[in-house]
Amino acid sequence: MLQFYQMNRDTIDKEHYLISSLSSKYIGDDAAVIGDTLYSMDAFFEEVHFKREWMSMAQIGRKAMLVNLSDAIAMNAQPQYALVTVSLPKDLTHDDIDALTQSMQATAAEYGCEIIGGDTIGGDRLHLSITIISKSKHPLLRTEVKEGDLLAYTGVLGESKRDLEALFRGERIASNSRFYEPTLRAEFIAKARPFLNAGMDISDGLYCDTNKLLDINKYGFNILNPIDDTIGLSGEEYEMLVSFSEEHLEAIQAVAKETQTPLMVFAKVVKNDERFRCKSHHF
Repeated sequence: MLQFYQMNRDTIDKEHYLISSLSSKYIGDDAAVIGDTLYSMDAFFEEVHFKREWMSMAQIGRKAMLVNLSDAIAMNAQPQYALVTVSLPKDLTHDDIDALTQSMQATAAEYGCEIIGGDTIGGDRLHLSITIISKSKHPLLRTEVKEGDLLAYTGVLGESKRDLEALFRGERIASNSRFYEPTLRAEFIAKARPFLNAGMDISDGLYCDTNKLLDINKYGFNILNPIDDTIGLSGEEYEMLVSFSEEHLEAIQAVAKETQTPLMVFAKVVKNDERFRCKSHHF
């Protein structure tokens, strides 16, 4: 695994290159933490993240909001406000726009969040960019991984990649598929926070996001439970990747049971250079 990863590191990842070219102490987590306020933003672009023939306008609005709320939830923050920028193609009807905006508003409201503004422009495709402003007294960062920590993920991974491939083949997928309807683990994170050292949501796949978490903390791992590629390479899952001391395993398992959250411990943090095989999902 290490040799493959090192070869990929030699090829510049444009996303990493762009982010590393910016100079700010607030960059590096799912959201920028300034005092007790967190700021995050994600794009949801047609022909990049979705095709309109795959999803209804309501599904597009809901997923666009969910993937943005995920950054706040992953950091143990309460979403407060959202700013939404939308590029509107000419062929969208008023009914389409109503379905889109009503879905975004309803989804935001489920998490105590209000859309307070944004911008609209005309464009060739439907693109959405959403900024979330949230609050947290005890944010969960990526940078507090400790040697000896256990690494675990929530949920059952692999469905998003499987169903995306089915859509590319022109097949139908279930309306409650994780590709359409990510599950955000707000209750689990809030209750488990006293026992967690670090965490992040799984947007680029378990392999890539584990590498990111280890890179920023300068550690490696020993695998405890082998991961199949169908799980490790499935992006846009929006489940949680967490790090915690082994002494807190029982407490976290109790929280997982209480909140009906599947939890899989798969690795232990150690001092080595081990990395999973992965590549950027962005190009």
